[in-house]
Amino acid sequence: MVVGKKFVLVKNFVGEPKAEDVSLQDMELPPVNDGEILIEAEYLSVDPYMRPYSANLPPGTTMIGSQVGKIVESKNAAWPVGKRVVGNFGWVSHTVVNPDAPAAEQLLKIKPYLLPDMGDLPASLALGMLGMPGNTAYFGLLEICKPQAGETLVVSGAAGAVGSHVGQIGKILGLKVIGIAGTDEKCKWLVNELRFNHAINYKTENVEDALRKAAPNGVDCYFDNVGGELSSIVIHQMKDMGRISVCGSISSYNDNLVLGQGNVPKATIIQPAMVFHQLKMEGFIVLRWLNRWQEGIEKNLKWLKEGKLKYKETYTNGFENMFNAFVGMLKGENTGKAIVKV
Repeated sequence: MVVGKKFVLVKNFVGEPKAEDVSLQDMELPPVNDGEILIEAEYLSVDPYMRPYSANLPPGTTMIGSQVGKIVESKNAAWPVGKRVVGNFGWVSHTVVNPDAPAAEQLLKIKPYLLPDMGDLPASLALGMLGMPGNTAYFGLLEICKPQAGETLVVSGAAGAVGSHVGQIGKILGLKVIGIAGTDEKCKWLVNELRFNHAINYKTENVEDALRKAAPNGVDCYFDNVGGELSSIVIHQMKDMGRISVCGSISSYNDNLVLGQGNVPKATIIQPAMVFHQLKMEGFIVLRWLNRWQEGIEKNLKWLKEGKLKYKETYTNGFENMFNAFVGMLKGENTGKAIVKV
């Protein structure tokens, strides 16, 4: 019998998630039956989407999330012991699963898959650039903004896993890229390492003035990770026929909007800019492109191997520190992808 660990939601978060809202518990795993495999987690992901999605989880539910794990027992010849698996198994240290079960029976309706050959690249990239965040950047920018070489792209939350990736794709495509982040160190990283044209520290600079200086002719594309007043400022500086890809609104996640609690944050209205500049604004969930999932992974892997994409990961060691890593990520303490290493 294998005894693992899991994080269970004790009560739905109200405001900033608190340690007492979750519980680290032991769990007894069932025996591995024919067709099943036992996976031991090696790397786990913490992502912004977990905050709003968890509002719909009933107390007692295991926290959701993806991980890279190693097969330690198998009764499925196609999934041999020693291979690594990527799956949405949640905040758990061990998982027994039938990987061949229909997608509808899997968490988030995404089937687990064997980690492909990544050469010298770390396996944890399957949770970042070569996983859901990478596909979020790839499809969210290309399919919604439809950028053209020479245009100006603004990315908020630019030093996070998705934002830093979006900006680099923009540079590959020949765009002028402006990132907005929360520390001088992050801004320097964006410009010096990732080749962003400009970076704005929204905590210390007047974003409206800084953006007007960096993009005097206006903004063509805006990849929005944060929402709120910051996004209103960017939208009011967009050109005619500008496009806005709404990936998230991390600035409001702790306001419990999904639960219908708390006060709706106030921000400057954007309708005048939307109307008079004839802007297109579209929100998305990356699972829309599940039928093209491998396309995004393969394209990002190609760019990585060509040296056109750079990655940065912020590691938290120890499964027991999952919650701390989660809260730190929501506060912007990570640069690049936030990863928990078991």
